[in-house]
Amino acid sequence: METNGVKVKANLSDGVNNQEIETPNNITIKGILGLLMANVETASDEENGCNNLKNNKSKKKVISLGMGDPTAYSCFHSPAVAQDAVLETLASNKFNGYAPTVGLPQTRKAIADYLSRDLPEKLCADDVYVTAGCTQAIEIALSILARPGSNILLPRPGFPIYALCAAFRHIEVRYFDLVPGKGWEVDLNAVEALADRNTIAIVVINPGNPCGNVYSYQHLQEIAETAKKLRTIVIADEVYGHLAFGAKPFVPMGVFGAIAPVLTLGSLSKRWLVPGWRLGWLVTNDPNGTFKNPKFVERIKKYCDICGGPATFIQAAVPRIIQQTEDVFFRKTVNLLKWTADICCEKIKEIPCISCPHKPEGSMAVMVKLHLSLLEDISDDIDFCFKLAKEESIILLPGLAVGLKNWIRITFAADPSSLEEALGRLKSFCQRHSCQQNGHH
Repeated sequence: METNGVKVKANLSDGVNNQEIETPNNITIKGILGLLMANVETASDEENGCNNLKNNKSKKKVISLGMGDPTAYSCFHSPAVAQDAVLETLASNKFNGYAPTVGLPQTRKAIADYLSRDLPEKLCADDVYVTAGCTQAIEIALSILARPGSNILLPRPGFPIYALCAAFRHIEVRYFDLVPGKGWEVDLNAVEALADRNTIAIVVINPGNPCGNVYSYQHLQEIAETAKKLRTIVIADEVYGHLAFGAKPFVPMGVFGAIAPVLTLGSLSKRWLVPGWRLGWLVTNDPNGTFKNPKFVERIKKYCDICGGPATFIQAAVPRIIQQTEDVFFRKTVNLLKWTADICCEKIKEIPCISCPHKPEGSMAVMVKLHLSLLEDISDDIDFCFKLAKEESIILLPGLAVGLKNWIRITFAADPSSLEEALGRLKSFCQRHSCQQNGHH
């Protein structure tokens, strides 16, 4: 089993020296973006052999299209009712104490009612566990499912926190490919070949991060039927739920909970544009009662006792936030994302060294392929992104961070003018480093 870890020496508190512990060495998005930002900050202090470039660089503002946090741009802001609801609960002085570790009852019910709008079977409050963002929901899901010798099937490309959590829980990771030529659909034959009796779950991210895909009803049903055949469950990461602006509507995986059990993970973060509030959920979509087993419920509850959830006053604001946010707010966000996705795709067409095999239909990011043969002095996607950061003060995420070497993830959740400027600088960078520009054919 590959643990994806490195061994380090540590002095344990019991006085035993030189015990070896494993620290996962997985790449994280925040980790690599931090290194890229540091590269921008140090670039102006270094001699790079081109004074004009250096002088121009120092005048450029840093534009990050690397992180899925739209709140960095003024055009993306949370609804007024969300802020009012939080101010109201805070001022009430009723929510300064501990909440139940599974979440406030009214919060659990509000989330159950919200998700039930799109499901054939109504959820109840007991199906919902309130978490500190979707990231904690991932950690809880993997921790409660882990057992000795277990494995989990993850999409490639995908969200790296899953592999990091799996490494800490000693769960073997097996990757199935998403197929770019088929709208980044799951390669179901690969899933069947990878799974065995120790497979604890198949992870599906829809709408997709990092690819911007939105899966059809039919494809999601096929995934559920595959999970049933393999006698496993689906972990449905729907943190970008409802942020769909293409031809296909968003369909929650819970619709197929009667075919195979589904653990749905989500949050307020993306749809309500409040990622810093850390309000997420883990929900059991399971009409057949697999997750109703008392031992399983007790396991979740005990793990929640360890973790603790979001701030009580944030939880208390959720019912009002969900009930009173108007559709016009959601429509505005989706329309803005469609506009910026269109800008992104049009600008990419003007840059020969990158290409986009599938136009994004949802979420906030798109994967583009890097054509290294057209670039003279770029060795791979990491090299590309570090040189781009240093020369143009543009931050993009190397594809290696999400499991796809020599691809790039571009986040288009930015204000249109910043997006156009960033992609213009990206074009200049590619032209400057192109083989043709430098006299090679």
